[in-house]
Amino acid sequence: MDFNEIRLKKPMFPVRPALEDYLAQHARNMRLPIGYGELMRYDGLMPQLDAHGRGTLWNSVIYRPGELDEVHERLVDLYQELVADGRHIGHLKVASIDFCSYGNSQPFRIKILNQINDNHDYYYIKKADASRVYGLELEHLLSPNKINFIHDGGTLVEEHIIGVPGDDFIRHPETFGTNLNEVRLSKEFVKFNERCFVRLLGDMRAYNFVVVVTQDFDQVQYRLRSIDFDQQCYEGRGRIYLPQFYKDNLSFVQFAQRHISHETAEQYRNEERALLRKRYLLSKDQLDQLLAVMRDDEISTPEHVHRLRTDLAAFHGNDDLLACGTMGEVLWKHITLRLELDRG
Repeated sequence: MDFNEIRLKKPMFPVRPALEDYLAQHARNMRLPIGYGELMRYDGLMPQLDAHGRGTLWNSVIYRPGELDEVHERLVDLYQELVADGRHIGHLKVASIDFCSYGNSQPFRIKILNQINDNHDYYYIKKADASRVYGLELEHLLSPNKINFIHDGGTLVEEHIIGVPGDDFIRHPETFGTNLNEVRLSKEFVKFNERCFVRLLGDMRAYNFVVVVTQDFDQVQYRLRSIDFDQQCYEGRGRIYLPQFYKDNLSFVQFAQRHISHETAEQYRNEERALLRKRYLLSKDQLDQLLAVMRDDEISTPEHVHRLRTDLAAFHGNDDLLACGTMGEVLWKHITLRLELDRG
């Protein structure tokens, strides 16, 4: 058995009033034109196949003809709320609605088409879960990536994150950009590994993050981006929060080991912690407010809190962690120690 296997499905945690107030204050909480529960009143599902005729996790959603036009209209309105603060965008229509019953959030994937130029975009409507909301907000504030989402009651709406799924990319990285730069890709995996650990984001197996490839003159730059935030501060084992220990990421680990030394990897980890510290200080007021809400919230089990605080106390050599009673307290103390926020 893989030491880092996540053995049980994570329970959903409600978005409580204190978190709702935080989201409302920062323009993340608003009334939506359509909610998750309304989309669940579909008439049928049709399995989707991939290009090779194999089944996928997605199903095309079928609504009764008398309801379809209204559903599409409200979904276009919701897209405008997400990307344009509700301002009207002409010539948009819903091209497809897909549903995935796999995972905690059981998302609907909405494809929006611009009829003038045939350009399309996606967004997702999911069950709201406090763990995921905290994960999205921490991603926005602490990572180099900004992310857009809206919450309303039991509904969470998220923008699409563009990139190549990590498991697809690492099989043939040379096919996703010219002049493969082995050192830069290795560096980005090390930095991504550190970011996940500092903010305690778990389950970052290769299919839960994407690789963004950017051409830079005669070289290629890479960025690894999380696309799944359900396992924010839930699991009790400290190694769960280090992508390097997942067997699904072994190809990334071996790739990095071939192209950079341990000393170089440590240099990159130090660089990323310095960047995280700067991001923290730039967003200090908002992060302190978020973590204050999180410290009083329940997003894991007492057993997991006890296990993680014990693991991290041993990692940091600091028994102050043993006094933490919630995952929010564990995260706050861990960030403080890892980023040396108490340093003069």
